Amino acid sequence: MENIADYKEIVDVIKEKGGDAFKRCFQCGLCDTVCPWNKVRNFSMRKIVRQATFGMTEIESEEIWRCTTCGRCPQRCPRDVKQIDSGVALRRIATEYGVFPTSVTPIRSISASLIGEGNPINEERKNRAKWAEGSSVNAFAEGMEYLYFPGCYLSYDPRLKKVARATAAILNAAGTDYGILGSKENCCGESIRKTGDEELFKRLARENIKSFVDNGVGKILVSSPHCYHTFRNEYPEFKVNFEVSHITQHLWRLLEEGKIELKKEYKKKVTYHDPCYLGRHNGIYDEPREVLKGVPGLEYIEMAESRVDSLCCGGGGGRIWMETPKGERFCDLRVEQAVAAGAEVLVTACPYCITNFEDSRLNLGLEDSIEIKDITEIVQEVI
Repeated sequence: MENIADYKEIVDVIKEKGGDAFKRCFQCGLCDTVCPWNKVRNFSMRKIVRQATFGMTEIESEEIWRCTTCGRCPQRCPRDVKQIDSGVALRRIATEYGVFPTSVTPIRSISASLIGEGNPINEERKNRAKWAEGSSVNAFAEGMEYLYFPGCYLSYDPRLKKVARATAAILNAAGTDYGILGSKENCCGESIRKTGDEELFKRLARENIKSFVDNGVGKILVSSPHCYHTFRNEYPEFKVNFEVSHITQHLWRLLEEGKIELKKEYKKKVTYHDPCYLGRHNGIYDEPREVLKGVPGLEYIEMAESRVDSLCCGGGGGRIWMETPKGERFCDLRVEQAVAAGAEVLVTACPYCITNFEDSRLNLGLEDSIEIKDITEIVQEVI
């Protein structure tokens, strides 16, 4: 951008979103040392921070689109430089100008699909509840205790529909009072917000909130950590508060209350991957591990870079929709870590992670070496 007014606008938007956080940066470089990108290529968040501070950021650059919002750098930053908020602010400028590098151009079609059908996969809205056919799942009615919100990928993706069905089977077995809204719901909007499209996020959020309120929703169960984060931490910006639980939290409650019992043996070596938006962003580490450790016969193995130091799968920040060249995929490294730990099954609790890990398993030729499972698929198998 050559116009100095445009540079001023970038600085103004950063200040609006992140306050004076960038000014606090003294270029210590801790952000770069923990960034997963530096495991696969050279990348410097510190450089982006410095350029943005002085309005020198090139919004045409691929670099501002690399951040997966994994949360590693804010976690380590000694000066509370809000790298994620300010990085998203840069993307807002790019989105408003319609400036997208080649790897980011799919965002245009994603946005159109979200506007037209309420999901990023360009599937028909009327088919959003088809995953539940034959699963004894009812439409949500006022007075039900929980709304189960499977999210877009579990509603449409063939692999992830299995996770939605496993979840429903567990809820049914436990006698949980729940229903689904199907075509009455939209994408939660978390990922499109992280790409900088604030207006589309607000549109999706307001439509969801209206649907929740109109249908008498009070408590929400979600399968995606991204939905969990948005409903719990971002929808309150619209002056609403729903009681939100991730399915791993609910599974642990059901076990503690004796509403489900893990009876069958699962004689495999299992490791668990902490999704960024479940772990670092929301502090949910223990519940999924306790559930897995309660499975008879299961041998639990902890991977390198676990819990707060978990290695990002690469799907956050809207990058699930962007092209990442072979050799630069964190998910490949993560699957290799699971194999190196001796695991036969890599378990997680996020649709983005499962999508990326399944791709890695095939791309690395490890189909016979390791399975990828959602935690609900393990629990369903042993109850």
